[in-house]
Amino acid sequence: MKFVIVTGMSGAGKSTSLKMLEDLGYFCVDNLPVPLIGKFAELAYEPNSELQKVAVGIDVRTGLSKVDQALKDMKDAGYSFEILFLDCEDDVLVKRFKETRRAHPLVMNGRVEDGIRKEREILKFLKKEASYIIDSSHLLVRELKNEIDNIFSKNKDYGNLFITVLSFGYKYGIPNDCDLVFDVRFLPNPYYIDELKNKSGEDKEVQDYVMGFKEAGIFLDKLQDLIEFLIPNYVIEGKNQLVIGIGCTGGKHRSVTLANRLYERLESKGGYGIRIEHRDILKDSLRR
Repeated sequence: MKFVIVTGMSGAGKSTSLKMLEDLGYFCVDNLPVPLIGKFAELAYEPNSELQKVAVGIDVRTGLSKVDQALKDMKDAGYSFEILFLDCEDDVLVKRFKETRRAHPLVMNGRVEDGIRKEREILKFLKKEASYIIDSSHLLVRELKNEIDNIFSKNKDYGNLFITVLSFGYKYGIPNDCDLVFDVRFLPNPYYIDELKNKSGEDKEVQDYVMGFKEAGIFLDKLQDLIEFLIPNYVIEGKNQLVIGIGCTGGKHRSVTLANRLYERLESKGGYGIRIEHRDILKDSLRR
């Protein structure tokens, strides 16, 4: 029997996550009043129950003042459950509310920022209790689905951290959301090789050129070692989103190659969600 409680910040993707769990065969109930959680668990855990996978959505709309007692009662009754918490950065939440022209449930006639602040305080204890935390700030819907699949379908270990490896060009500016930034302009630039100039780090010829310098391999080894040291410490401190920026001059050759290689190494380790993004790979072509 799998019993999942889905909660988190309004606008972070709870309803979307419930639909994805429904596609995985879960019987889903959204906006269930807190006093009914225990009753619903009792029905689900009956010996002859046909419900084998259940997901229940709760949030500030249902009133969470008694949810800690409800969870304690479930534990005391021997009902096992997991908590999936959907989080998101405040500025992204504000943007989502404004785009959809929705009011925040805690401040129907006030500022969205005030509602987010109040909600984050109310949900603080639930986040601490969460089995899984997914930060949807930079996730596409398909990437969120992949994380849900990894946790609840493929049963992969999940370290409550989502990593974005991001290549960029310094001449277009350092991305504002980077937590870590690494400059690979110390490597020779393929841009000055005629047959490589119009190719990118997605092409084998450029990859072979960049990785042909021993310094590139040494850099990757040292960078991987640093990242693998940092990840568990970030998780301990409660960080759910990590953006690693790798930059070269134009964001087309060296940074793309090394970002791809770092992504491949980290992805093979598993234990956390990861994605690759090349912000500036096409900008030189568009400018010509």
